[in-house]
Amino acid sequence: MSVYAMVTGGDRGIGRAIVRRFASAGFHVVFTYHSRADLAEEVLREVGGFGVEAFYVRMDVSDPASVEEAYRAVSSRIPYLNVLVNNAGILSTTPFRELTLEEWSRVIAVDLTGVFLVTKTFLPLLEKAPWASIVNIASIAGQTGNVVASAAYCAAKAGVIGLTKRLAVELAPRIRVNAVAPSFVETDLVRHFIDTPEKRARVAALHPLNDIAKPEDVAEAVFFLATPSSRFITGQVLG
Repeated sequence: MSVYAMVTGGDRGIGRAIVRRFASAGFHVVFTYHSRADLAEEVLREVGGFGVEAFYVRMDVSDPASVEEAYRAVSSRIPYLNVLVNNAGILSTTPFRELTLEEWSRVIAVDLTGVFLVTKTFLPLLEKAPWASIVNIASIAGQTGNVVASAAYCAAKAGVIGLTKRLAVELAPRIRVNAVAPSFVETDLVRHFIDTPEKRARVAALHPLNDIAKPEDVAEAVFFLATPSSRFITGQVLG
């Protein structure tokens, strides 16, 4: 029986690595992008050698109409979803005293409300699957706060964690829901924090392993939580 995975924000960074990981395991994959169709095409070419069906759709996770349009496009091509990975997000680093209501609202809309909108809209496809799970990309910033991410980002990711735990209870036993909460990961979002040897060493020193995670490290964690290998795990946040 075919298996299907959907990854939001799959055109770059962590999302791109997640798309590759599922495709390499034989999943048919649909992923979304927001503004860079050229990057989406690159990902499509990357996974083309895995012998699976793959396609992308444009979606603004903060816009209900855009999410609905993406749902119609996806549901017309696949019969169900086994895995939904809510990865799309934006980073904010503005100090609290300088944080405007406009920026706060934008971060919450993308990083938290986006998870709500996508999950609620695509739930019918998950419910049609023989087995299904959701993995949300949270952040260590939502667990502890940190010196880099803004209050808006920390609040949004904390909200993702709370949403994950509630959905795990509400959607059980048919659908498992977990989250991954990375720290610094080598992506475009944090590139300017590690663009010199000195900066890189300072960031690496924040982690007990004295290293910086790669997108593939997060993808492996997501794959484990999303698939039946973790069939008895739900409502958890993996740091």
